[in-house]
Amino acid sequence: MAAVENEKTGSDGKVWNFCKMPFWETTHPSSSSSSSSISSTFSSMHGSVHQQSQILQSLDRSTHQSSTTVSSLAKSLLPKRRRLRLDPPNKLYFPYEPGKQVRSAITIKNTCKSHVAFKFQTTAPKSCYMRPPSGVLAPSESVIATVFKFVEPPEKNEKPIDQKSRVKFKIMSLKVKGEMDYAPELFDEQRDQVSVEQILRVVFLDPEHSSPAMDKLKRQLAEAEAALEARKKPPEETGPRIAGEGLVIDEWKERRERYLAKQQVEGVPSM
Repeated sequence: MAAVENEKTGSDGKVWNFCKMPFWETTHPSSSSSSSSISSTFSSMHGSVHQQSQILQSLDRSTHQSSTTVSSLAKSLLPKRRRLRLDPPNKLYFPYEPGKQVRSAITIKNTCKSHVAFKFQTTAPKSCYMRPPSGVLAPSESVIATVFKFVEPPEKNEKPIDQKSRVKFKIMSLKVKGEMDYAPELFDEQRDQVSVEQILRVVFLDPEHSSPAMDKLKRQLAEAEAALEARKKPPEETGPRIAGEGLVIDEWKERRERYLAKQQVEGVPSM
């Protein structure tokens, strides 16, 4: 009996001791571990999302930079649109006359819808000059420029007509707003908008032999001279004549002369 009681008491003690344990002691460790795992998972997910957004932003920047680079490269490879049409397009023909100053001519036409300023440059400004050296052209307007050059005598063992000139000419253009007078400051103030239209090289022609290039040069020179003479003439008076100070004095003199002549005629019979 005592053994049994002891066993019961031991068993009751075991049960009591088991029941005495609070229920949260068994559940608290698991809940804390699960919450920590959830928070760590959330933080890892947040970090991965942040990393993905950074990667996407870097990809967008690299894509934009690459597209910009490609577009700039494509623009550089494409031929520039000409503002001026030149005739001849890339050469200046001169009659070969050693020791003399000879002339060439080139037609410059504005092919833009806006006004365009142009100017000449040469590698030999002391022996070459242009007329006009610069100007402003309206849309579809053209001008024939005359280029003057001194021809050096040929060197030893060189045929006269085979002489090659190292002199080059360059024509530059610039879009301007509306009609205006040419000013050298235009090309300095808007240097990034200046375009090199063409670099012209010198070609000599034999003046003793007729050729299509020589005949064309003579026609252009004659047209340039006619245009120059037309610009020198004063404009014709199309409106009513306005009496200025000089005209008033001339009219007063004429009236005075008429009055004196009338007095002399009337005074003859009385004499």
